[in-house]
Amino acid sequence: MELSRNLSLVLMHLIVLIWGLTGILGYEISLDADQLVWWRVLIAFVALAIFGLLKGLIQPLNWRSVGALILCGVVVGAHWVTFFAAIKASTISVALCAISTNSFFVALMGPWFGRGPWRMKEFLLSAVVAVGLIFVFRFELRYWQGIVLGLVAAALAAFFSLANARFVQSKNAITISFWEMVGALVSITIYFFVTDGLPRIQWPNDYDMKCLLFLGVVCTAVALVVSVEVMKKLSPFTCALTINLEPIYTILIALYLYGQSEYMSWGFYVGMLCILSTLALDLYWRQRPQQGDSVK
Repeated sequence: MELSRNLSLVLMHLIVLIWGLTGILGYEISLDADQLVWWRVLIAFVALAIFGLLKGLIQPLNWRSVGALILCGVVVGAHWVTFFAAIKASTISVALCAISTNSFFVALMGPWFGRGPWRMKEFLLSAVVAVGLIFVFRFELRYWQGIVLGLVAAALAAFFSLANARFVQSKNAITISFWEMVGALVSITIYFFVTDGLPRIQWPNDYDMKCLLFLGVVCTAVALVVSVEVMKKLSPFTCALTINLEPIYTILIALYLYGQSEYMSWGFYVGMLCILSTLALDLYWRQRPQQGDSVK
């Protein structure tokens, strides 16, 4: 079904809401970050394979295209590992705040993916993000490991978002997501084998498995396919700024579930407000395009 731009934007917000649960699930699951991601990717791969093969939606590709998608999948896997490691090294709130710098990295990397010259408006918005991050660093320095891991995760997310925006021009979302899960699964499995051997893979307990099934099927397979599909109508930068809403959903849920352990200093919330304000500014500027200034 061909999506309109408005419907694509609504679906993107819905996916961000679903992604808002991943931080909670990552906190709840007792496995280490790499173990958690291995199971998440395995479940998503199986779900995509079953659905894609039954519906005949996995396109035949040449080896060059398959290789590019698998390499992008390696980046996706690394992003998830660093994201969950950031949560376990700090708090859900701090990790999600660092992830919100995704739009800055999209603006920075955009020209390398053929998006044309750097756009002044995107850098102005990214500067606001940087100011917000300074506040977070200044007042929550005790969580520096989580912040650094979150920034790495944000940079990796920007890379595969820009790559997917190119892939989606010639490939369907199921095919892209399937081969990326292959790349993520193979790379993490190789990592296990090289470090401690495959016996290191742990079987989750019943509660962890329930969380992993929801994380793998709904938050990964379904959400990834839909997010790739909406990129046909939305720019990577708009998607990145929309993802800045994810911390709001996650932090509100975390505050309700975990209470005082998620409370931060006032400086953290000032920084978070700076980061999230970029979404409103982006929407305002896109409604008032100026002559000669591309805001796509």
